[in-house]
Amino acid sequence: MSDIVRDVTTAVLVLAGALLCFSAGIGLVRFPDLLTRLHAATKPQIFGLMAICADVAVNNFSVGTLTMVVAIIGFQALTAPMTAHLVARAAYDTQHLRTDLLIADEMGPRRR
Repeated sequence: MSDIVRDVTTAVLVLAGALLCFSAGIGLVRFPDLLTRLHAATKPQIFGLMAICADVAVNNFSVGTLTMVVAIIGFQALTAPMTAHLVARAAYDTQHLRTDLLIADEMGPRRR
């Protein structure tokens, strides 16, 4: 791959990753309650990490680097949503969230 293509690819991927991680940080500050903040913390952060890891794989292409990038993305993609789910579940159980912002309360008392 030529140096110009590699440089442009690096610039695009790093900029995309930085913007996604920045939007996750803005969402953590601006969103009103725990559930929306958890969404902002997990979704764009994972995609930003994927862009940065893709850049590392493009610039340093080897089997070891590719294996490490796949492992990093895999573990982050598995652990971040599960962690957010468990935190949201604990917040719901302890009433540390704003129920007035919920559109549907699917965990509330079941009606039969």
